[in-house]
Amino acid sequence: MRQIRHILAFVFVVVCVIAKAQQAPMFTNYSNSYATVNPGFGGLSEGINVTGIYRDQWTGFKDMEGNSVAPKTMLFSGDMPVKALHGGASLAIMKDQIGFEDNINVNMGYAFHLDLGSGTLGIGLALNMINRSVDFDKFRPTVENDPMLPKGEKDAMLVDANFGLFWQIPETFYIGFSATNLFESKGKELLSSSTSSASFVGDRTFYLMSGFEYQFNNPVFKLLPSMCIMSDIASTQFNIGTKLLYNNKVWGGINYRFQESIAAMIGFKIKDIQISYSYDINTMGIAVQGSHEICVSYLFKMDLEKSPRIYHSIRYL
Repeated sequence: MRQIRHILAFVFVVVCVIAKAQQAPMFTNYSNSYATVNPGFGGLSEGINVTGIYRDQWTGFKDMEGNSVAPKTMLFSGDMPVKALHGGASLAIMKDQIGFEDNINVNMGYAFHLDLGSGTLGIGLALNMINRSVDFDKFRPTVENDPMLPKGEKDAMLVDANFGLFWQIPETFYIGFSATNLFESKGKELLSSSTSSASFVGDRTFYLMSGFEYQFNNPVFKLLPSMCIMSDIASTQFNIGTKLLYNNKVWGGINYRFQESIAAMIGFKIKDIQISYSYDINTMGIAVQGSHEICVSYLFKMDLEKSPRIYHSIRYL
């Protein structure tokens, strides 16, 4: 009986520590966060593009003791062309909290730009640093003082790399593929015995993203369909959405996350600032509230002595 209890305790630790890592955060405004997961995108805008996103998922979700355990994610990212390096640079800082686990992710990337066909291909590599921590004192296991459970707050720094390709025909079409946590780096052990161990792990995750611009006969209207697939092999998430843009200033749209949620999106642009809001309605059949997300972007336009290859990106309205 004691052996079974230890096995269950070990499974509990493993699930709490690595289950979240099996599915990285995904924003409803995913087309504004490509620099975070695809370093090949860096510098393909027409200037310094700075973005901030805040996501409050399953608002008000609490555990049995009334503690808020709903996922909350904050992102700051920026990218810019670097003419001297024939490419672009990107920086992303993300804080992701779910339950009693906190993750802080910082990645710095460089993309080499290559003219390919009628578009531009970005080939990028990024250094990815993740600080992961879990406060085990806040867990309430069924067996008190079990030696198989860690005590206190445990953290570890993981260092890894991301790789990405991003090809776009400006104002027409884009497609990208990337992989994060290429080496699936492993942190220090949280517990170990002669038969088992548990550690923080960075799971390799793959992304495929694409989108295009459709111009109606009426020039004030444009349709911007897009999709993003995220997979760590164990699980796969499909996102498909579209925005209807009016006069390059106001838009509304929907996004469907397969077997998880459907979202309504609205936004507007004032000069070089764009602000958007989305609300996700849960479709999983569980009793949780919806998710709020707000995104603010600013484009500092640069005089780059551009070649004819550099245009307005359809990602930035």
